Amino acid sequence: MVMNERTMPAGRFKAECLAVLDEVEATGQAVVVTKRGRPVARVLPLEPPPDLRGSVAFLVDDDELVAPLEVNWDVGDEAAVPRRRGAGEDGPAPAASR
Repeated sequence: MVMNERTMPAGRFKAECLAVLDEVEATGQAVVVTKRGRPVARVLPLEPPPDLRGSVAFLVDDDELVAPLEVNWDVGDEAAVPRRRGAGEDGPAPAASR
């Protein structure tokens, strides 16, 4: 157990939970919750999230990203339209009743 942690019985923690959470956030000091004198949990302040600046790599520039594709396809082309399982010539199979 680290020396700057304070301990608190589980029953007291239950009664004062929200206040303890506010205190941990404000002071940054952890609280160890005990049951019958035995440590069972540690309440710690959250670390701030890491800075994400510079973590994204751009593989294409904006113009290439929004440029039209050089692919011609027809929506009516049967080969280009995925079919659902069970779909026959008359359309999709009816949904199963409950």
